[in-house]
Amino acid sequence: MTAIIEVEGLSKSYGGKRGIIDVSFKVEEGQLFGFLGPNGAGKTTTIRTLMALLHADSGQARIAGMDCWDRSVEIKRLVGYLPGELSLDPGLTGAQILEYFGHLRGGVDQAYLKQLVERFDLDTSRKFRQYSSGNKRKVGLIQAFMHQPRLLVLDEPTNGLDPLNQQEFARLVGEARDEGRTVFLSSHILTEVEQICTRVAIIREGRLVREGGLAELKDIKRHEVAITFADSPPADSFLHLEGVERVEGMPDGHTLRLTVQGGLDAVVKAAAMHPVVSLTSHEPSLDEVFLTYYENGGKGPVEVEQRV
Repeated sequence: MTAIIEVEGLSKSYGGKRGIIDVSFKVEEGQLFGFLGPNGAGKTTTIRTLMALLHADSGQARIAGMDCWDRSVEIKRLVGYLPGELSLDPGLTGAQILEYFGHLRGGVDQAYLKQLVERFDLDTSRKFRQYSSGNKRKVGLIQAFMHQPRLLVLDEPTNGLDPLNQQEFARLVGEARDEGRTVFLSSHILTEVEQICTRVAIIREGRLVREGGLAELKDIKRHEVAITFADSPPADSFLHLEGVERVEGMPDGHTLRLTVQGGLDAVVKAAAMHPVVSLTSHEPSLDEVFLTYYENGGKGPVEVEQRV
């Protein structure tokens, strides 16, 4: 396959503040590529450099073989870009904004544009200043998709969207994939990237720490599970299960709290052997996951802990 995005040794600093340091990765044509990291990790800096909104201090970035800085106008013709923070004329209506972007693109398929507006249920008669954050995001997504670009570069695309529109976005990404187009999206939401993308790069504190297939996420995926039993909690049943990193008894004498890496199948099967009153699972934020996973140099917790 041919790489449509090539980043080699890219660095950008903001004086005393961290930017990105020696970032390198490739995105193949037709891939759904997730750029994953906690807030402030360097995702937006990387994307703004790709879009020639920032000039790198060193390194190279190319899209479709073209230097992102030297040939930015040509690149923008084949890219649909959604910035992390959308700043548009507050006095224009949604329809006027989309019309403006359509003219910039030299015209777009009006039937497809209408379809996108309907799918996202956007009232285009309202002024941009009147939109909620979710509706502003819809305007940004529609303008990114409406010219059916070869490459979509989307910075935190689902921020502010309700669950139904998140599902619609996922369907659009699937359609882009089926048409052979490439999607590069940043996110701090582990589940989102896991559901949408086929390959990921993980950035932390400005440095790329992992790149690979979805298996790369399994190493850092964690759940906090609380199980309440009718009788005394059977802690011994969970201590040595695959993926269980911590077992902690709660003060009520009936509840166990577990930290689990990866899937929950073994935990659920073990719990089913006992009378369970309730079971809840919470996926920590990516910031919490990274603090846990990288506190031991990328090895994560190294002991199973019992507090009963």
